[in-house]
Amino acid sequence: MAANGSMLPPKTLINALVHVMMQAILEQESAIRLTVFLGVLIGMAAWEVAAPRRRVEIPRLLRWSNNLALVAVDTLLVRLVFPVVAVGLAVISQGNGWGLLNQFSIPGWVAIVIAVLALDLAIYCQHVLFHAVPALWRLHRMHHADLEFDVTTGLRFHPLEIVLSMLIKLGVVMALGPPAIAVLIFEVLLNASSLFNHSNIRLPLGIDAVLRLFIVTPDMHRVHHSIHPAETNSNFGFNVPWWDRILGTYLAQPKSGHEDMTIGIEQFRNRRSLWLDRMLIQPLLGQASGYPLYRVEEKTEVDPKP
Repeated sequence: MAANGSMLPPKTLINALVHVMMQAILEQESAIRLTVFLGVLIGMAAWEVAAPRRRVEIPRLLRWSNNLALVAVDTLLVRLVFPVVAVGLAVISQGNGWGLLNQFSIPGWVAIVIAVLALDLAIYCQHVLFHAVPALWRLHRMHHADLEFDVTTGLRFHPLEIVLSMLIKLGVVMALGPPAIAVLIFEVLLNASSLFNHSNIRLPLGIDAVLRLFIVTPDMHRVHHSIHPAETNSNFGFNVPWWDRILGTYLAQPKSGHEDMTIGIEQFRNRRSLWLDRMLIQPLLGQASGYPLYRVEEKTEVDPKP
């Protein structure tokens, strides 16, 4: 009801209710993110045990304990370094009219769709960048040096890469001016999809073929973790497969097949390199050559035995 006692127009009332609902969701950002994260992590871990795609060669306790310890280090560093993260910056940007989307009067749902897709494209471009620049590859290769491919691989990122990724994300949020709820949706989707598409789960090939038209499936992303550089430098997408298909980085299958392919990179092939202390110093070790994107290598043909 308006201040003069008259009823608010239905459209105004709906907009007000939506605004209140969005605010309530944003106030529960941490709880929502943690709930989805734990739910997907536990669900994928159970699925891996029940129906694995590949045989597990290295004890889970060794890899999972160190990969999850790395998550704790990454989370603590972000808390210490950044007084505000992406969702908070989106709220500030909206309040001050910063960013491209805040310069136009467009329906809220349209702005949300544009923002989620634009943020996903930005993550794709960032991923390509970390493969193209040798200094950045030194950081990112720790993610690829995992000797198995499972749900915890999706959490295995060097703390310095996490910091740089956050800086890039904050820059994109300031430039784009997305609705705060869109940033939250994107963050939740990104975390959930990273856990899903790194999982060692078996999907029926027919279902995988349909799903990979819309989302990045584990079989699609596993190609990206091949030891062969031409395969490592493909399938960069995290949420949707469209950027890889449009920009020519899509590769359907590994040449050795999913069950026989070798996971990881040519460096850091011993189990000691899976320990937390060794992961943290990996950027300082060895050469950065061999895998950066500028290396020319013949594209792998589609494998006839997925």
